[in-house]
Amino acid sequence: MKTNKINIPPHIRKRTTYLDKIKPFIGQQIIKVLTGQRRVGKSYLLYQLIQFVLEQDQNAEILYINKEDLAFSSLKTASDLNEYVLTNAANTERTYVFIDEIQDIENFGDALRSLLLHENLDIYCTGSNANLLSGDIAGHLSGRYIAVEVFSLSYPEFIAFHELTESEESLSNYLKYGGLPYLIHLELKDEIVFEYLKNIYQSIVYRDIINRYAIRNVNFLEQLVLFLAAHTGSIFSAKKISDFLKSQHVKIAPNQVQNYIQHLVNAFLVHKVSRYDLVGKRLFEIGEKFYFENLGIRNGLWGYRLEDRGKIMENVVYNHLVFKGYKVLVGALGTKEIDFVAEKEGEKIYLQVALSINDDKTLAREFGNLKQIKDNYPKKVITLESFSGNTVAGIQHESLREFLMS
Repeated sequence: MKTNKINIPPHIRKRTTYLDKIKPFIGQQIIKVLTGQRRVGKSYLLYQLIQFVLEQDQNAEILYINKEDLAFSSLKTASDLNEYVLTNAANTERTYVFIDEIQDIENFGDALRSLLLHENLDIYCTGSNANLLSGDIAGHLSGRYIAVEVFSLSYPEFIAFHELTESEESLSNYLKYGGLPYLIHLELKDEIVFEYLKNIYQSIVYRDIINRYAIRNVNFLEQLVLFLAAHTGSIFSAKKISDFLKSQHVKIAPNQVQNYIQHLVNAFLVHKVSRYDLVGKRLFEIGEKFYFENLGIRNGLWGYRLEDRGKIMENVVYNHLVFKGYKVLVGALGTKEIDFVAEKEGEKIYLQVALSINDDKTLAREFGNLKQIKDNYPKKVITLESFSGNTVAGIQHESLREFLMS
């Protein structure tokens, strides 16, 4: 076995959901791309893939490149990367090439396209910007890559990583601190966790947004993040955000608001969710909802407030749906709203999210909206409290803990 220096951390906690997605493509001449927000665990997934490859063949040739390591600072361009890989790859046997944070290499898509011409290379890479898929890689490698988006820990992963028992306290910690994997090394106290998360936020903002897009109005960018934190799960258009900010004596054009929002989305800091007309079967062109990839970062910036419990709950339901592989939209039925329309493999599920349904008005609203949907796909209302009993006209009720553990 010939490897360059790889310091694989001991006692890695495996995330089998992602490994199972990638395993069928190991050894295939298809580039495997892991994307996601910084510090969600992409590097550790590369380590797990290296371990898996070596378990299958202890003599496998491994080439590992980490662009956050100064040892690889000389790799700045596509030509640098191409030359380094070809120089250090095995002459005859397959070489498994792992490249961490590839977006830091200029025009890296050109290098990947060139390296794919060599049948003895099996390539894996990670990146912290959505442009890896929407532009940089997709434009060069159509049909020759598979992409896996990596998210913060799901609730079951959070429990397993922290070696907790599933309980109300565990859920409370998850809703407050989020699921960045490194939290297992920290005491779960506000002053410790939120300080760490604020530093991660600053790294995302400066490295993946301000530096990448040459942002000048840094103050507005940070005010925009706070605005989205305060209005998590609310429907907004760029114009409405611009109008609101003007009322706060901050003048910025709607198209610039849209650009800044897209930068936040590209850095995986927030998710933008479009609205879908369930009657007209079309997407609305304006008005989206925004959810944070990591609730701990959101709470560290804005505060963990009692009055925000409904927003936080809605955010965590959205995060769980995308973790489970659903494409998620906000449903519209005339003037009424369905919180989530989730689709996977041609099947749908409709979800309403509420803190509780302990009064007739809330029950009528949450279940009533779902009753108006005329198809036969499953429908659920999710609340904080649990209930074991009959459905409401076939519509299920499920507690948040039950839903997140499903």
